[in-house]
Amino acid sequence: MMTLSTEQIAVIKSTVPLLVEHGTNITTTFYKNMLGKNPDLFNIFNKTKQINGHQSRALAGALHAYAVNVDNLAALGGAVENITQKHASLFVKPEQYEIVGQYLLEALGEVLGAALTTDILDAWAAAYKQLANLMIAQELKLYAARADWTEWKEFKIAKKIKESEEITSFYLQPIDGKPLPSFRPGQYLSVRVHVPSLPYMQARQYSLSDAYHNDYYRISVKREDGANAFDGMSPAHAGLVSNTLHNMPEGDRIRVSHPHGDYYLSPEVIEKALPVVLISAGVGITPVMSMLNSLVASGSTQPISWIQAARRTGSQAFGKHISEICEKAPNVRSNIFIKNLIEKDTLGVRFQHVGRMDLARLDKQNDLLFGSVAEYYICGPDSFMSDIRKTLIENNVPESRIKMESFGADSFQTRT
Repeated sequence: MMTLSTEQIAVIKSTVPLLVEHGTNITTTFYKNMLGKNPDLFNIFNKTKQINGHQSRALAGALHAYAVNVDNLAALGGAVENITQKHASLFVKPEQYEIVGQYLLEALGEVLGAALTTDILDAWAAAYKQLANLMIAQELKLYAARADWTEWKEFKIAKKIKESEEITSFYLQPIDGKPLPSFRPGQYLSVRVHVPSLPYMQARQYSLSDAYHNDYYRISVKREDGANAFDGMSPAHAGLVSNTLHNMPEGDRIRVSHPHGDYYLSPEVIEKALPVVLISAGVGITPVMSMLNSLVASGSTQPISWIQAARRTGSQAFGKHISEICEKAPNVRSNIFIKNLIEKDTLGVRFQHVGRMDLARLDKQNDLLFGSVAEYYICGPDSFMSDIRKTLIENNVPESRIKMESFGADSFQTRT
């Protein structure tokens, strides 16, 4: 792999203040120009994240992090793995990196103007090529490991099950009827559908939400209200793919990628039967649900603590299923927080706590498994995960045993 010269590294680092000031403007310009000239790339880049600015902000953060760590790429290893896993799930091709590089450098010039000297342009061209080559090499390894699944595969929606007011489970069966490859609990699928208001396919990642079965995959999708999949000009723009999926009847077909993702139950947890704490909020329940179901299906006897937050009982997914698991599996302990109650809700029936999730209200040994070698898996909104992580660290849980998954746009932010 090519390496940057000492001079190029110094130049890249000198641009950090420019990226702080102009980063989002640069990346917004980049996406506008590239997708305007190459609309077929909307098959890869999610329309909703373009409209709400998530991808522009994430890419700006990635450019800044890369500039800061350009002389220490090991610091970005986890983030690179996260992004290459997603790229592989979308079947990104090496030649598409050339298109991205072209428009990114052009956007730098358009936004920075005279501030973009020849030295800066040349250094960023070399830096982009270095990063692109790193990612391409990693993605080719992922493709080689899945040589029997090299393109989008057709599945049918065999069954839909409503899990809450907002979340529906989709049981997906391959049209070719062949046994499905296994996955690691916590990983996701990329799903590609035709959104009625758009002239191109749209893809989105959804966590697998069940243990492995060789004849179907299950995803559980929150319907993001406010988005009108049938009106592309609607100012309410969130959730085009989720709304499309929810409107599809059983029997309809969608396209699916091989399971991917770098957030999953560690092999050590399974092999050594380590204690596990699964903490989620909202639709963040889906990957940890796969972990719980997989452990229970394997006959696991290790201590498992399930800690979940939901806004109200109507939005709490898998409530009955979790209660049944706890009744049958004495090693599973459950604590569920419901923020807002209605008159018919009864404390202790499907939930144990009222209000926002507060780990201080739980037993440190029996519920939180402090003082053990437990691993902690967290999924939910970024602010929720940050708060939970802070509490765990304050209680002497090593950062290496805290794993988090964000459903936001890709970035180079550090994540364990």
